[in-house]
Amino acid sequence: MGISALTPPAASGDPQQTMLEFADNRLLIDLCGEYDRNLVKLEQELDVQIVRRGNQLHIMGELAMRERAAEALKALYARLSGGKEVEQGDVSGAVNLSAGEKPEHQLEMFRSGQVEIKTRKKTVAPRTKAQQDYARALFEQTLNFGIGPAGTGKTYIAVAAAVNFFIEGHVDKIILSRPAVEAGEKLGYLPGDMKDKVDPYMQPLYDALNDFFPSKMLAKLMEDKRIEIAPLAFMRGRTLSSAFVVLDEAQNATEMQMKMFLTRLGEGSRMAITGDRTQVDLPRGHTSGLAAAEQILKGIPGIGFNYFTAADVVRHPLVAKIVAAYDTYEAKVTR
Repeated sequence: MGISALTPPAASGDPQQTMLEFADNRLLIDLCGEYDRNLVKLEQELDVQIVRRGNQLHIMGELAMRERAAEALKALYARLSGGKEVEQGDVSGAVNLSAGEKPEHQLEMFRSGQVEIKTRKKTVAPRTKAQQDYARALFEQTLNFGIGPAGTGKTYIAVAAAVNFFIEGHVDKIILSRPAVEAGEKLGYLPGDMKDKVDPYMQPLYDALNDFFPSKMLAKLMEDKRIEIAPLAFMRGRTLSSAFVVLDEAQNATEMQMKMFLTRLGEGSRMAITGDRTQVDLPRGHTSGLAAAEQILKGIPGIGFNYFTAADVVRHPLVAKIVAAYDTYEAKVTR
């Protein structure tokens, strides 16, 4: 690709530098960006300093961050060599891809037998085998479905994984979404602006985030749009790059909405879709997008399906009994 890399002291006698040398000076100019804006973004995201000297870039900072910056620069240069442009979003994507060791570090912990997900305020320890398998899958697969009854921790574990990816620097933002569908009753016209109208539907997602972030930090991250909570309808037309995206209550998405949501997946992103097939609140005649996705997407590499039963319920013990009773009743009715 026309890149040579030297890590001093061999190159300059300075153990705090990594040097990259580029064969094509024209591509190097494009790599740096107008007024070196691409280098500035890398410096800000990885806490390094990058100095250009002729056809060389000298990276200074901690070794791990220098290595990530070097990997990102090589990836961006390869993109330019292939005739593609480099935008600011591509820089962020390259930074995130250079952080491949982050989820792998979490997976190494899983393999040692300790299945926990670390967040800012607490560590989440899945309690059942199905929950543990689901936690692993969220780090192993790009797109994951968690399907099962209420109270099994599907959404909670998915949001915990999203927070882990975010605080470890593997994604730039967290996006949480739900279909704004009324659960069997008409609530009428809600007062207030758009946020006031949709917040009641989104409250379970707010509750989960409040468990994982200090309140002031969460407020700041939401103000900066690094954490977004929005109805499913608001996802149309977007490309969700460098984000961990969670769709909750997916059984209430229509087939068209589900396809729309899944095709929002952008470079450097992960998706988790959670739902309960027994609690569909769609109007009569509408097929659940979750049920359709199960049939259409199974067997595709990179897409995982994890299932929960009443045995995985972690709320009040009565909830598990209620779920089991309903399952038994429905099985009899459908015979």
